Amino acid sequence: MNERYETPAYGGPGWSPREDSHREEIGRIWSACGVAAEWHPLRTVLLHRPGAEIEGLADPLAVQMLAQPDPARARAQHDRLAETFRAAGVTVRLVEPAGAVPPNLMFVADLLFMTPEGAILGRPASSVRAGEERLVAWRLAELGVPVLRAIRGGGTFEGADAMWLDPDTVLLATGRRTNAAGAAQVAAMLAELGVAVIRTPLPFRSMHLMGLLRIVDGDLAVGWPGAVPPAAAAALRARNIDLLEPPPGPELDDGRALNFVTLGPRRILMPDGNPATRVFLERAGIECLTTEVNELAKAAGAIGCLTGILERQQPELPRGGPESWPAAGNRAGR
Repeated sequence: MNERYETPAYGGPGWSPREDSHREEIGRIWSACGVAAEWHPLRTVLLHRPGAEIEGLADPLAVQMLAQPDPARARAQHDRLAETFRAAGVTVRLVEPAGAVPPNLMFVADLLFMTPEGAILGRPASSVRAGEERLVAWRLAELGVPVLRAIRGGGTFEGADAMWLDPDTVLLATGRRTNAAGAAQVAAMLAELGVAVIRTPLPFRSMHLMGLLRIVDGDLAVGWPGAVPPAAAAALRARNIDLLEPPPGPELDDGRALNFVTLGPRRILMPDGNPATRVFLERAGIECLTTEVNELAKAAGAIGCLTGILERQQPELPRGGPESWPAAGNRAGR
C-alpha cells in the first residue's frame, strides 16, 4: 500500500475529526452571536452611521425618505444612539464600507435576521436598496458572524418582517417588503434549525411587522392598536403572551413611539419625545430608556429600524451533541 494513505491527510494515524457541531463552535471558531428570543438581554448590535449619502438629496421621496434629514443633526443623534447602547452594556459594531454608500444603509435591521447559529441575509424589496445586503455580508464576514443563507432568486426578505415568539417559533410576515418566495427560503432555513414558522400577511400599507408588534418579555408584547395581524395575535394568545395596545395618536404615527429595541426583559430603548406612551409603558412595568431620533426619522425609520441585532444572551449548551441541547438554544452571552 502507498505509504501516503497512512498519513493524517488521508485519514491515517493522527487524523483529527471535527466532532463539534457548528453551534458549539459559536464563540470559539466563530464570533459570539445568536438570537432565539426577542426579550433576552441584548449583547451586540450592528449600526451604520449615516455619512455623505444623506447629504443634498435631490428628491428624498425618490429614495424612500419622508424628508431631507439635516446631516449633522442626524449624525449627532446616531452617535447618541450608539452611546446609549454602550451605556446600557451593549457592544456596538459599525458597518463602514469604503466607497459610495446607498442612502438607506442606516436601516440595518432590514438587512439580516439572526438565528442561534448565525444570520439569514436579507434581500431588500426596493431597487433603491438593492446591494445593501452585500455591504452587510462583508461586515458580518469581517466580524466572524456566520451567514447561514442569503435570500436569492426572485425572493425578497427584510429582517424587520421576522421575530422570535419563543426559542422554537418565528413569526414571519409577508407584504410589500417580504414576498412569498423570500419567506419560503427563510422558513426552509429555520426548519433546518428545528424552528417552526408562523406566517402572517401584513395589513395594507404596512411597511414591516416590526412597526406593528414588539415583544418585551416572554409573556408581554406591545402592539399597534387594532392593527396586529390576526395570526400574530392568535400566536401570542397561544403562548400566554399578553398584548398591550397604547392609545392611538401622534406619538405612534409621528413620534414612532413603538419603533423601539428591547434591551432585556421589560426594558426598552425608545424614541424620545413620546411622554404619554412612555407613561403607559412604565405603568405596565416596562423600564423605558430614551434617545432622540426625530431627525433620523425623516428617513422613514427609528430605533428598531436602525438596529441590526447580532447577539442576545442565551443559556449555555451542554456538551454531548444536539440531542442534549435545549430547543433552539445557543452558547451563553459572552
